[in-house]
Amino acid sequence: MEKIFETNEKPIANGSVPSSAVASMPFAPTVESDVPSQKPQPPADVLMESHPAPFGRPREFLGNRFVYAVISQRAYGLSIGINLNPDKACNFKCAYCEVNRDVPGRESKVDLGALRAELEDLLDLTFQGRLREIPYFHSVPDELLVLKEVALSGDGEPTLSQQFSEIVREVVHVRSGGRFPFFKLVLITNTTGLDLPQVQKGLKFLTSEDEIWAKLDAGSQEYLERVNGAGMSLDKMMANILLVSKQRPIVIQSLFPLLNGQEPPVEEIERYVDRLKDLKKCGAQISLVQVYSAHRPAHLPKCGHLRLRTLSRIARRVRMGARLRAEVF
Repeated sequence: MEKIFETNEKPIANGSVPSSAVASMPFAPTVESDVPSQKPQPPADVLMESHPAPFGRPREFLGNRFVYAVISQRAYGLSIGINLNPDKACNFKCAYCEVNRDVPGRESKVDLGALRAELEDLLDLTFQGRLREIPYFHSVPDELLVLKEVALSGDGEPTLSQQFSEIVREVVHVRSGGRFPFFKLVLITNTTGLDLPQVQKGLKFLTSEDEIWAKLDAGSQEYLERVNGAGMSLDKMMANILLVSKQRPIVIQSLFPLLNGQEPPVEEIERYVDRLKDLKKCGAQISLVQVYSAHRPAHLPKCGHLRLRTLSRIARRVRMGARLRAEVF
């Protein structure tokens, strides 16, 4: 099978990190773009920290039921997560998923009172600078303990939660209560339920500073089923992305794994770029395309991390073919 990395080119890194250093760091975010990055980058010495590596760790629930924390390379630091799917409900079976669905979910629904209490407690620790009291954060550099987002995500697909609107409203109430500094909300979704009335209602609680990260890992139905085991069509995903991206700018999140030792074929990457072009042509507002690979241990052994050179070439095709800003992680 033809691979997309047959080249002598070296990936171009963000100006704050030497390319030679980035090439040896699988978890460090890099930027290749004609458009300047809008996000401040952590210093190079922070990104180089690798004993233990701050990125790529499993999520840490800290004894909570619904709220967890993780150091996220795509968030550029601390991400507090809200698990909208403690029942592990998801219509995708992604090869790179870290969730073990052989074990049933712990809860059938989210207790809003418990969620609020857990979120407030973790925000208190964060804004009071007390995260180092938790062993998970002992060796994490200070710069990566700055809260970058509160993510609506979890053990399944958040837009499939029957409580979606209620949960978003509860989190927004915590933010608007005046107890904490403003924090950004990020919905991380495979796009399935973006057109559902309860989800559309919940999205109205978001401000212009919040973000929606919508999944697009493939350019063809065949590859979508291979990577995502999707319980929906690619055309439906495209329609849902277009629906929301006409309402507000979104981020496209695209994870390209190494499957059974094979990289994505050139033809599939070209089809993927064509899909981005189609979205843009139809009026989609896409502020960023995230190109990355499987950083955390996948539940299925056949999935591995795609090397940086390959990811960089995919991002270059996005910029050149779709004329969109792209970042590599």
